[in-house]
Amino acid sequence: MINYNSEHKVFLDKLLLDYPHVRPGKMFGFPAYYVGKKLAICLFEQGVGVKLPEQSVTKLLETDNNIVPFQPMGKPKMREWVHINLNNTEDYIHYKAVFEESIRYLLEVQVK
Repeated sequence: MINYNSEHKVFLDKLLLDYPHVRPGKMFGFPAYYVGKKLAICLFEQGVGVKLPEQSVTKLLETDNNIVPFQPMGKPKMREWVHINLNNTEDYIHYKAVFEESIRYLLEVQVK
């Protein structure tokens, strides 16, 4: 059964949809945020998946206990993705810089 935290969606809509290059969409039926045609951020189960440069993924996995590898639907770890798991929705504000890095990264990738 597909599920996600609807409070996270409301919060992320407010946080992300004011960025000019971010648009809402879906990923595997889950709410998601795209930068151009590229998936940047998605809600998945009780957390949030974020696409980042590989070196940022490595650093976050080593230093942040709220972050694990992103493995949607039992798939192998995705090397440019992390899954942020927080109980308190408002705590996602502390990851605003991570979301912004994802947006910048995907803007750069699409220009190349």
